[in-house]
Amino acid sequence: MGIILLVVILIIVALGSGMIWWGRSLLHNKDIPLKSHLIQEVEPQKVMVFFAHPDDEIAVGGTLLDLRKQGHDLVMVYLTKGEAGPTGGLVAQEELGQARALEMKKVSQILGAKALEMFDFPDSSLKNLPLDTFKTLAVEMIQKYRPDYVISYDSQLGLYGHPDHRMVSKAMEEVFLENKNTKGFSVKKLFQVTLSPKQIETALKIAPGFQRNYPKEGPGLPVPDFSVKTTSYFSTLVSMMEAHATQQEVFRDLLPYREQVPIFIYSRIFDREYFWEVR
Repeated sequence: MGIILLVVILIIVALGSGMIWWGRSLLHNKDIPLKSHLIQEVEPQKVMVFFAHPDDEIAVGGTLLDLRKQGHDLVMVYLTKGEAGPTGGLVAQEELGQARALEMKKVSQILGAKALEMFDFPDSSLKNLPLDTFKTLAVEMIQKYRPDYVISYDSQLGLYGHPDHRMVSKAMEEVFLENKNTKGFSVKKLFQVTLSPKQIETALKIAPGFQRNYPKEGPGLPVPDFSVKTTSYFSTLVSMMEAHATQQEVFRDLLPYREQVPIFIYSRIFDREYFWEVR
């Protein structure tokens, strides 16, 4: 009986290892460097995220959790309350902004963030406002919190073609490039969230949101400079996603088949987050 059980365990381990290897080969390019941490400083640093919507941080949730573990401070800034998104059938549409603000507060507590700022710009309509509006806010937040590093989405596509993401990220990018290395400007580096070429290729095959919104022509997302290892934080990342209760439909695009694959395997396939440094 003991031998049979051992054989069964070995078969399960072999199948799991094979699935992990196969999944990684589908999603990750070997030529992109893999780092243990986003930043290497031993002394505590302040990192600001500058996003359009509550839940945008999920794409870099593992990295943010690692930053907190390393002793760095997090400041979370969101320009909208995400009131135009899906409700998950949990609240009326007119109540969604308030609900998502409460969800974001729960997530900021999980992250141990030092500060959370949420503004009331119109969700899904940022493209109708002047870019300078968001640049002014970016400067105000930098002056208020004095971050050493900033994380945003990319300014080319907004990860998958979302115009809100592009506007917010473009504003921060321009502020950074106009002011970096000047006296009194605290931000040392700006990192933009991106995806590996293999992730993009896979998402265009299986993720409806990418299929609808990702541009069919043009340069696409910035090629990552590096990725950050996030395996050990995956269970907490799941808790963050669950706290955004109204947005489970969105996460099925971001992390497809998560609910069908054992977490031990899934966390070792979706085991890194990709970044491009603005220069």
